[in-house]
Amino acid sequence: MIEFSVVDWSAWAPGLTSKEQWQAWARAPALPQGDDTPALAEVPAMQRRRIERLGRMAIQAACWCEQPDDAGQVPLVFASRHGDVARSMELLDSLGADHGMSPTAFGLSVHNAVAALYSIARGHRGNYLALAAGRATVEAACLEAYGLLADGAAEVRVIVYESPLPPVYAGFADEPDPYYAWCWRLARADRPGTRLSLGWGAAGADSPAGVLPHGLDALRFLLAGDPALT
Repeated sequence: MIEFSVVDWSAWAPGLTSKEQWQAWARAPALPQGDDTPALAEVPAMQRRRIERLGRMAIQAACWCEQPDDAGQVPLVFASRHGDVARSMELLDSLGADHGMSPTAFGLSVHNAVAALYSIARGHRGNYLALAAGRATVEAACLEAYGLLADGAAEVRVIVYESPLPPVYAGFADEPDPYYAWCWRLARADRPGTRLSLGWGAAGADSPAGVLPHGLDALRFLLAGDPALT
C-alpha cells in the first residue's frame, strides 16, 4: 500500500468548468454532455489552433493546477486509456484509401503528443511521461507519481483525460466514455491535503461498468470524500 496527498485539483468537462460546479456534480454525478471546448487562453493562439478538443481539455486542466513558483520543473504524468484515438483512426482511414498521411497529424497522434504540446506551450522543462493502463489507468498514473515523489520530487501533477471511442471501436468499449479531463497535484502523505491510500491485490472477475467511467469515478471519489473506491 502507498499513501500520498492530493494538495490541489482541477477538472474540465462539457458544462463543468469551475470547482463549485464539480463539487455539486460529485453530489449527483452524471455523464458530462455537450459540445463546448476549453478556451485555453494560457496557450498562444497559433499553438492552440493545432490542438484538438481532447488535448485542449487535458492541457486546460494541467494549466489550472500550475503554481507560480514551480518554474516549469514539476514532473507530469499524462494518463489516458486511448489517447487521441479518433485522430489515429483518421490516419488509418487515409492509409486504407491509398491517400498520403500527414506527418504533422501522425506526430500529434502518438500517446505523448498532448504532454509534448503542453511542455512546449508552457515552457515546461521537467520530467513528463504518458501512459495507458486500461481501466487501471488512474491507479497506474498515481503509482508512477508516487515513484517520482520517492525519488525526491516535491510534487507531481497527474493529468487524466478521455474522449469517446470512434464508432468502429465502440463495440469494444467496456465502460461509458464521455469527454473529461482532470489534474491532481500529488505530494508526499505528510503534506497538507486530502490523503489517499492505494492498495492492490489479486485480480478477480471484471466488475460491470458503472454509470461513470472509472477515471471520472476516481475524481468523484475524491470530491465526495468517500471512504473507499474499488
